[in-house]
Order: sequence, then structure tokens, then C-alpha cells
Amino acid sequence: MTRIALDPFVTDLDGESARLLAAGPLAEAELPGGVPVWAVTHHAEARQLLTDKRLVKDIEVWGAWRRGEIPADWPLIGLANPGRSMLTVDGEEHRRMRTLVAQALTPRRVEQLRGRITDLTHGLLDKLPTAEVVDLKAEFAYPLPMYVISDLMGIDAADHPRLKVLFDKFFSTQTPPQEVVATLGELAAMMGKVVAARRAEPGDDLTSALIQASENGDHLTDEEIVSTLQLMVAAGHETTISLIVNAVVNLCAHPEQRAMVLSGQVGWDAVIEETLRYSTPTSHVLIRFAAEDVPVGDKVIPKGDALIVSYGAIGRDERAHGPTAAAFDITRTSPTRHISFGHGPHVCPGAALSRLEAGVALPALYERFPGLMLAVPHEELRHKPVVTQNDLYELPVRLNYSPSGD
Repeated sequence: MTRIALDPFVTDLDGESARLLAAGPLAEAELPGGVPVWAVTHHAEARQLLTDKRLVKDIEVWGAWRRGEIPADWPLIGLANPGRSMLTVDGEEHRRMRTLVAQALTPRRVEQLRGRITDLTHGLLDKLPTAEVVDLKAEFAYPLPMYVISDLMGIDAADHPRLKVLFDKFFSTQTPPQEVVATLGELAAMMGKVVAARRAEPGDDLTSALIQASENGDHLTDEEIVSTLQLMVAAGHETTISLIVNAVVNLCAHPEQRAMVLSGQVGWDAVIEETLRYSTPTSHVLIRFAAEDVPVGDKVIPKGDALIVSYGAIGRDERAHGPTAAAFDITRTSPTRHISFGHGPHVCPGAALSRLEAGVALPALYERFPGLMLAVPHEELRHKPVVTQNDLYELPVRLNYSPSGD
């Protein structure tokens, strides 16, 4: 069977997802750089594999890594080997780290952010220029989650411009090899600076809470806190950016559904959940490794091979979401709930925060600008060269669009 090479430039994400889905529940795929992997592409099999203890996060299980076939300057190495955190450990160690993180990222702490998110949202909307084309991603969808996650983690806003540069390089398939290791080192150093500052002067932030969290006298190490901080900042802003951007794109493409939301016929929760399913912010999650042979239907993931979770394909699985799975429909009564934030032990701990941010930002945006429309044809929107994220370079819109020209 021919491997499906994931496009490093992401020129046709929908087409790629369709090809992966058509290849069956377990597809042979290839990451940029010629790295072979298996991809789970169907909903039921994904749920099964995401709870299978034979698939682990320890990169030392990966045969290609042990054989030296994965270079240290591979552009995606920061996603495959991001340092010791709850993302990269399993079993008892994962439970330990997740428990300590959960002590810091409580539902109460997330809900306490609602007022701050509301204030930030209206402040950003107040600054939008309304008489011209606006890049809604740069002016609204990006700064909102970056400010929120920075507030949550105790990161200085002065670091935002440099963090944007570094995270763009971190996720991109096009980062020059000579910059990969330096980027990872600088990100770790910036996160280390935050941890050191919070150790010296604890505050009402999640980094301070992570430092203070303990279970039976057990604390996270500085290395674990730094890696956890980097993980949560990366996932905490990128996912929400894409969720907001993709919701706007979908509503622009379906004005009849936008009208249903603005009239109150359908709630914003439906927009958010359908966007998460149909335009999932995370197109592929890297990476799990088979500690032993893992049968999946009539195929087998051999011991030592790698698996990615292709959420872009999974969200379009007709067996889970019905015959109209390839359509955006906020009135959908799907037989199955999407798993775009993951499933099993490694389900995204920031899902509630992302939903909260979108649940505040989108209603406020459309209350202020109910007629906003894309300023370019849909097909001219450009995806960033990021195989793991459903992410656009920009989102040009006209905020006060009127079809009559008023």
C-alpha cells in the first residue's frame, strides 16, 4: 500500500483528510522529512488506540529514533520529543504529573478567568479599525489567547513578540535545520526564566501553583515544570486561535447558519462544537510508539513503529458523525461526540479554557460586527506550513460588510 505523504505546506488539508479517511482506519503515512508513521483516521479505532497501554509516549521505544534515523534537527523533533512532561510519560508517572497539574488548573481557576477574558475581548474589539480590511487573526484571534495563557502562567506580556517568533518556528515544517535546536533551546530558556521568577516571587498564577503543588510530599521538578509550561503555552494559545479563526471562516461560508446563531435559534456552543469536529484545530497529533505489536482490524502496528492521530480525518468519519460528516452543520444531531481534544489518559487538560475563550470571544465579536465577511474568496485563505495545526497565516475580513453596499 502506498504511503500518504502529509503535505508540509498544507495546501489542501480537506483533501488530505479525505485521502487518509478513505485509506481505512489505519493508514500508512509519511511525515515531512520522509519519516514513516501509521495514522489512525477513524473515530472508533482512535478511541480504542488512545486508551491502549501498548502505545506509549516514550520516544526510546521508537525504532527509527533508536537506530539514529531521526536527526536532532528534524523540524518536528520538538513535537516528537518535547521534554519530560505529562505529555511524554505514561502509566503511574503520567498519573502523578497529571494529578499535580490538575491541582493547579482547577475548574474554579478556569472559571475565574471569565471576567479577564471578557475584558480582554472587548478591549481588542474596541481597537479594531472598522473602515478597512482587518486581519482578524493578528488583531483579535491571536492576542486574546496569548494574553489569557500568559496571565494564567505568569508570563510577561513583553515576551509575546519573541514567543510568537519562536512558536512559529517550533510548529513549522519549514524551519531551517540550523535553527531547530536553537529554537528549542531558547524556548526552554524563556520558560526557565518564568519558573525562576515565580520561585523567587510566587504569584496568583499557574506556574506558581505548579511549583507549590504536591502529592504526598512529591513535587514536580524544575525540568518537568519547564516542559509542562512550554506544553501548556503552546497548546493553550494555538488551539484557541484556530478554534476562533475556523469558527469565523465556517460562519462566513454558511450565512444561513450564522443567521440562525444571531437570531438565537442555535446556541454558540453548537458553533464551537461543530467547528471542533469539522475544522478541528489540531489536524494531527504526534506521536505514540508501539511497545509491542498492536493489531488494528486487518493490520498491525509493529513493535517500535510510530502512530499519529489524524483528527482532521477522524472528525469527518461518517460511521461516527453520519452521512453528512463532510458538511459543516450547527444543527447536527450527531450520534457520536467528537474527540478533537483527545480521549483517554492524555485528553487535553486545557479543553475547558479553550471552550471558555471561544464562548466569550465569538458572541462578543458578532454582537459588535454581525455582518462581518471574508475580504477574500475562501479558496485564497492560506494555511501555514504546520502539519499538526489547522492554522491560517491571516484572516482578512470586512467587519461592517453590507451586501447592499450601505
